[in-house]
Amino acid sequence: MAAELSNDVRDFHEQLKAILPRLRIYALSLTRDRDAADDLVQDTVIKALNGRHSFQPGTNLAAWLFRIQRNEFISGLRKRRPTVPIDTEVAERLSQPALQESGLVMREFVSAFGKLPPTQREAVLLAVLEGLPYDVIGEHTGVSVGTVKSRISRGRDALERLLLEGETRPRSKIRTGVAAEHDGDAAHLD
Repeated sequence: MAAELSNDVRDFHEQLKAILPRLRIYALSLTRDRDAADDLVQDTVIKALNGRHSFQPGTNLAAWLFRIQRNEFISGLRKRRPTVPIDTEVAERLSQPALQESGLVMREFVSAFGKLPPTQREAVLLAVLEGLPYDVIGEHTGVSVGTVKSRISRGRDALERLLLEGETRPRSKIRTGVAAEHDGDAAHLD
């Protein structure tokens, strides 16, 4: 009986050696890395040798070994998350600052800008966004250059006040000393 047992063990070892190249190929297909594949084959062989008593002679040894290998691979994935080394410089170029704050700032600006009187809004838009000189803005709006400068200055001041102090007063109260309906020459301070 002891001789029969040692023949089974020897036969098991021989079959295992014969399957090793196929185990490595399968491990390479799973891991796509030579070193990791070698480690997986080694772990599979160790598990198979330790669990040899659960293998039933006469059944498909290759299928049994491939199942062990697959299970080892899955267990390895569960134990550690795959990582990719990233150069710090590359990571910094790929990352973006949070956009939520920019959206909030823009929403606050649009709200404050909407509270400006129409004449100041127009003057600020033409000067800041379009980059037009004061005399061109004056020709476009039909007012003097002094009025254009005043509207831009007052518009910027009002925007700053609205944004920094969280001003929530209605538009007509923002304008200093001028009725909202008046629009025109340099005598008006809008």
